[in-house]
Amino acid sequence: MRTFNKSILTIALACVTAPVFAADAPAPDYTLTANVGLTSQYVYRGITQTASNPAVQGGADFTHSSGFYLGTWGSNISWFTDNPANASTSGTSNSASMEWDLYGGFRNTIGDIGYDVGVLQYYYPGTYGTLPTGVVKPDTTEVYGALSYKWVTAKISYAVSNGLFGVADANGSYYADLTVNIPVADTWTINAHVGDQKYTGTAAVGFPSNDSLYSYVDYKLGVTKDLGTGWSATAYYTSTDAKDAGYKNAAMNDGHNLGADHFVAAISKTF
Repeated sequence: MRTFNKSILTIALACVTAPVFAADAPAPDYTLTANVGLTSQYVYRGITQTASNPAVQGGADFTHSSGFYLGTWGSNISWFTDNPANASTSGTSNSASMEWDLYGGFRNTIGDIGYDVGVLQYYYPGTYGTLPTGVVKPDTTEVYGALSYKWVTAKISYAVSNGLFGVADANGSYYADLTVNIPVADTWTINAHVGDQKYTGTAAVGFPSNDSLYSYVDYKLGVTKDLGTGWSATAYYTSTDAKDAGYKNAAMNDGHNLGADHFVAAISKTF
């Protein structure tokens, strides 16, 4: 992500005897950036979050020269509302149309090695009545750690909340992924990714294990084009081996598995 550094303008003062110029002020110890984007659909970890419909997204980031950072990001979603299995048992609808993320951490480099550790909170504002057995509010907390070397990044995200995206008793679930971003020209980058979403626990007595229903591997291959002045465009193909038992429902995505093959095109602007 590009950053925009705030600066203090140098003011030139003139006097009668000779011109006097103020010295450049030191660069600030932090950067503030913002981003907005439009995507043909929101796919996260190989699973469509918007039932193959478009999404508007945006966020903001604060980064200190020490490596400390804070950020927020949001997108429209529909996956929780679309799933009739999440219907309230008390007559009040269970619905969420937004994902709002808050995150913070520390990242730095040692030679060619980069590292990043932090915590990410997913919020899903909405209306919630009595949730069915085995379903909890989708709010999720993960801690993560990543190591990178040049074009390659390996990362693991570990769930510390009781639920993971609405699945109960999922504390200890994790997502391990490997991402490779290969620059092939001045403004073109090839993006490749593989991830393993592992669920732990059992949502309720008598239910199959979360692992048997929800664990899967996802794959992604795409390309990103730097359009200049903060603009970029990306297109990618993604797929998973997600099981129908956990990710297919007649009322969702026209009955297709939400982790099936998807093609995504998006454009974004960073300020």
